[in-house]
Amino acid sequence: MYRIILASGSPRRKEIMNQMGIGFETVPSYVNEDIKESDPSKLVEALASVKAKEVAGRFADERENLIIIGADTVVYHKGQVLGKPKDRDDAIRMLNGLSGDIHDVYTGVAIIIRRNKSDNADINGEESIVFNVRTRVSVKLLSKEEIEDYVDSGEPYDKAGAYAIQGEFGIYIKEIQGDYYNVVGFPIARIYEELLKKGINIKKIKKGIA
Repeated sequence: MYRIILASGSPRRKEIMNQMGIGFETVPSYVNEDIKESDPSKLVEALASVKAKEVAGRFADERENLIIIGADTVVYHKGQVLGKPKDRDDAIRMLNGLSGDIHDVYTGVAIIIRRNKSDNADINGEESIVFNVRTRVSVKLLSKEEIEDYVDSGEPYDKAGAYAIQGEFGIYIKEIQGDYYNVVGFPIARIYEELLKKGINIKKIKKGIA
């Protein structure tokens, strides 16, 4: 049996894991996220990796079988990577740019599988899986009032691109192409598939301490 560690403090990622009935623990990572990389797919993979590795380091002495999952999400629009807005003006600027246009959401995921060397598993030791998922999102043309009202709701401030598709901003989404959960910040279907390839069904790991 594996113990799953979610290397994130994101309430959205935690909620998705809970919705899927998977047992896990949250251990937020504390890393410098200032990585210089203009390619959004490489950026999110790099950030997810440093998060997973930082948390994995805290479990170096554990003798259990572990799955440590790190993730990072950015919005990419017209050659610019959009992270979380710094303030109200920054949120308004981001949403003005996304209004009436199409953008991409990238989430990078890093999974560290650590098998106890004293265990009877076929493969012992540690291995990593790193990937990214892209979803294309179309936003309706927003008025100045709609943008300001949304920003003043407080919802955008801890969200990449200054919006939450699962929140009040969902009413402004015209269309998405790809994984909805990827836009939320956690492509759980791809995570499930990647672990199945390694012979691990995380649906069999029932709810524990979250």
